[in-house]
Amino acid sequence: MRILIAEDDQVLADGLMRSLRAAGAVVDHVASGADADAVLLANDQFDLLILDLGLPRMHGLEVLRRLRARGQTLPVLILTAADSVEERVKGLDHGADDYMAKPFALSELEARVRALARRGMGAATSVIRHGPLEYDQTGRVATIEGRMIELSARELSLLEVLLQRSGRLVSKDQLVERLCEWGDEVTYNAIEVYVHRLRKKIEKGPIRIATVRGLGYCLEKIDESTPPPGPAAN
Repeated sequence: MRILIAEDDQVLADGLMRSLRAAGAVVDHVASGADADAVLLANDQFDLLILDLGLPRMHGLEVLRRLRARGQTLPVLILTAADSVEERVKGLDHGADDYMAKPFALSELEARVRALARRGMGAATSVIRHGPLEYDQTGRVATIEGRMIELSARELSLLEVLLQRSGRLVSKDQLVERLCEWGDEVTYNAIEVYVHRLRKKIEKGPIRIATVRGLGYCLEKIDESTPPPGPAAN
């Protein structure tokens, strides 16, 4: 999951980023409404916006209004020090999906983030299934036929992206966008290494990561009635 935090309180923003990264999210941060609006205008790869209302250079509600006016549908969780019913109604009417008043418990915010992510994917639970392969996005645990697979944090994030788009092509550019925060220097070669490592760990049953040369990757279920494919290239 890739999250954008728009919050001008640097201490709070740092705490949110540490917490969400520990939960496996890719997190970027801006400190003004104008920066949030510019980033959202240029980038459609975020899964969630955590939006403070009292931002400098553009109020959070204006950021939200512009976002929805452009037809962007990513879930928005509003954070604000104002907890009046009127403020909550105003935020929800502008297109927010959820609302939290400061101060708040990080555990509750993480739970709301997970719920919004599920809603954004149209899922009722945090578990994604693809044949015998299952991935619990809350516990960050992957299993094949009930057996847990030992994966690194980057491999888990890669698997999550492929599962969310199972049966569809995912380009290397999309993987870089989904797996990397601003300032990360991740090359196509690094993506190929991550895919190679993940492939070795999950291709033990009727699951494979197919490579479409020059285009990207696709998570597929293998028809067991056909001969197994030859070795795949990165």
